[in-house]
Amino acid sequence: MNLVDNIQSVKGIGEKNAQLLGKLGINTVKDIIFYYPRAYKKYSDPVSVSDTTEGERVAVFCKVVSYVESHKGRRYTITSLSAADSTGSIRMVWFNMPFLKSKFHKGELYIFFGTVKITGNMRVMEMPEYFTQFAYQKMLSTMQPIYPLKSGITNNLITRTVENVRPVIESIPEYLPDDVMAENSLMSRSQALLEMHFPESEEKLKDALRRIAFDEFLDFLVKIRMLKEKTVVEPNHHPISEEAIVKKDGFIAGLPFELTAGQKTAVDDIVGDLSSDHNMSRLIQGDVGSGKTVVAVIALLLNAISGYQGALMVPTEVLAVQHFDDISKMLKPYKISVRLLTGAMSSKEKREVYQELKSGKCQVVIGTHAIIQDSTEFQNLGLVITDEQHRFGVKQRDKLSEKGDSPHVLIMSATPIPRTLAIILYADMDISVIKDMPADRKSIKNCVVGTEFRPSAYSFIKKEVSAGHQVYVICPMVEESERSESENVIDYTDKLSSELGGNIRVTYLHGKMKEAEKNEILHKFIDKEIDVLVSTTVIEVGINNPNATVMMIENAERFGLAQLHQLRGRVGRGSAQSYCIFINVKKTQDSMERLKVLEDSNDGFFIASEDLRLRGPGDFFGIKQSGDMDFHVADIYTHSDMLRLAHDISLRFGTEFDGKIVL
Repeated sequence: MNLVDNIQSVKGIGEKNAQLLGKLGINTVKDIIFYYPRAYKKYSDPVSVSDTTEGERVAVFCKVVSYVESHKGRRYTITSLSAADSTGSIRMVWFNMPFLKSKFHKGELYIFFGTVKITGNMRVMEMPEYFTQFAYQKMLSTMQPIYPLKSGITNNLITRTVENVRPVIESIPEYLPDDVMAENSLMSRSQALLEMHFPESEEKLKDALRRIAFDEFLDFLVKIRMLKEKTVVEPNHHPISEEAIVKKDGFIAGLPFELTAGQKTAVDDIVGDLSSDHNMSRLIQGDVGSGKTVVAVIALLLNAISGYQGALMVPTEVLAVQHFDDISKMLKPYKISVRLLTGAMSSKEKREVYQELKSGKCQVVIGTHAIIQDSTEFQNLGLVITDEQHRFGVKQRDKLSEKGDSPHVLIMSATPIPRTLAIILYADMDISVIKDMPADRKSIKNCVVGTEFRPSAYSFIKKEVSAGHQVYVICPMVEESERSESENVIDYTDKLSSELGGNIRVTYLHGKMKEAEKNEILHKFIDKEIDVLVSTTVIEVGINNPNATVMMIENAERFGLAQLHQLRGRVGRGSAQSYCIFINVKKTQDSMERLKVLEDSNDGFFIASEDLRLRGPGDFFGIKQSGDMDFHVADIYTHSDMLRLAHDISLRFGTEFDGKIVL
């Protein structure tokens, strides 16, 4: 058995299981090896009931002191019992597990493991695991991997399958020289992969994560270096005309606002690039709301007037539609043909756009990944712009560039990456930074509070909605799961609707919804048909609603500072005063220190640097914090030391490792 073998070559995987695993993109032995756990469960020594605090994930050794109750609610069958030790009592609650009614009996002893909530004066554990004392003792020495799953697929199936390919993992070759591994305390490639799936200890898992992160960074940087070498020798096939530069000045003079100093510098950089002997390859890095889009529009204007086609690719259909509406109006006086291209359009609509692009009639196309599909052909593509580069990746960037004869490349990113790391990550690009904000923007007012502040927050939300504004509420989870400690969008929406009253329209949104459903909800929110949108981080990019003035983030301590700042950037986009409320559930000293950074500053670049300083080794049991680039494990903040090391190694060995890094 080897990496390229079909998954059915693995013991215990028949046709049915192979089809199930295929839903997860697992079709080969390699796929299962690189299908990493999303989290790890670690069991702790039991504590007294009286010593538990809200938000804490703990084990308690208790006696069942009541009969088991089971009744049907509106959405769930709820099964519950009371348990107690000598220090206090606690209520255990399970959803849609009615079979537990015959499992527990009054007077029996169990160890319950879960997250404590306090409702009124009562401690509650929702969806706790339960063990006999003997069974729990065995669990104390283990770390259980938890894999991303889909309907019909169990965690046990994944674990068993990985165990059966262990010999293949052990035979994966090492590409790094021994001295490099020894000098930098790097675990071997095969050992790191084994530890990812079967961690012996927390320390060994951290070492494994370091090594996997290093491999992902190095592979990325080797590819970036090859891109840079290609770009440097590429002559400018699409120089801009003098007429374009003159009309650009008129366009800027006609704007209803004055460009900031940062925007002016970025425009000058772009004009210089487009007029030079070589292709443009530039990153515009600006904080959320800094006005990168108007800079992109100026680049598209210069390109179109000079006789070339331009493409702007964005991560979501909703953002594509918003950009299309705005940019069409801005370019209309110059008689520039702008078209929209998204996956949700009908086949007939797409064919019309394809024909106009191929004939050259369409000068600017704005869309999603649909732009890089094989069906899309350009007559003379001179400029490609991608918004939020970290949502795409090197391969997609390459594919868009290949649509033309070496077009200019402009990347826009609001991800606040410290400059030292940005220089490494974007080694193939020149960088322009827009630091200042438009003059009409008011600073967002922030507050970090505990769960006891929720009633006040709900009252404030009512007040803002009654004033005609809209609200985002962010929750980490979609629905109740084994990690039920986090507020989740589905249950939270019910709870919030009840708290706010029937006059306020509350709707939820999450990434598991179909694209059409997500787009419909976002369009309704922009059109003011929804007052409060309860969402996962799916709205981190891809929506611009100037009427939204409040962002409330539940379990804020579970996110990285940079991601929280990105989420906060969904408000403060209009002229009204905006607010961000961070609900800190755990209230540890560490979480308070981290969130205080956000309370005191709206500067994304400062926050990114503080995130880097405060993260330390990172919390690999939490939610993955950044979706940057195409990394599965690597996080530019948590693993910044591995990014720097990968940079040094890529400089030392050049492209020698290209194709040797098994990912």
